Amino acid sequence: MELIDLKLPDVKLVRLDMIGDTRGEFAETYDSIKFAALGIRETFVQDSWSLSRLAGTVRGFHFQLPPHAQHKLVRVTRGRILDVVVDIRRGSPSYGAHVTIELSAHEPLSVFVPIGFAHAFCTLEDDTEVTYKMSDHFFPDLYWGIHWEDPQLAIPWPVERSAALLSPKDRSHPVLADIDNPFVYETLPSPSR
Repeated sequence: MELIDLKLPDVKLVRLDMIGDTRGEFAETYDSIKFAALGIRETFVQDSWSLSRLAGTVRGFHFQLPPHAQHKLVRVTRGRILDVVVDIRRGSPSYGAHVTIELSAHEPLSVFVPIGFAHAFCTLEDDTEVTYKMSDHFFPDLYWGIHWEDPQLAIPWPVERSAALLSPKDRSHPVLADIDNPFVYETLPSPSR
């Protein structure tokens, strides 16, 4: 496995080792010992899965509040997405900045999204499946979001507003400047500091 730094220093791309032969390919998608050796020592306690039937589906921006904030490990198992991660840690040098990564079922890549970052994606193909490993359980009352079209974030979405498919909840999230943000840069652990 290889850990790749991205534009946001705490968000990491994980390249999995693929073993292939005439039958196909095999990869370990998660191994706590190998991840710890790379610097990702979080314990993951929940796996989740989403299926988006149509290209142009936008999910996010999502994050969970303390005391049950979550690190996430995101991977595409079918189809393709534009994955987007935004730094929402107050006081961070990269506050409000984002990174985009195209993930595909055909590439052995995962994205590590640490606590203090909001996560979203847009499907680029029909019938796209995304899996998530999370470091804490899901608590609906603590699960928040930021509006996908927040002008401060200036995300280059690959879908026009009129064609984007979102849940009513994702359409109604506030912009980053309007949330009561509990994430403070100096108080969160970071492998890059």
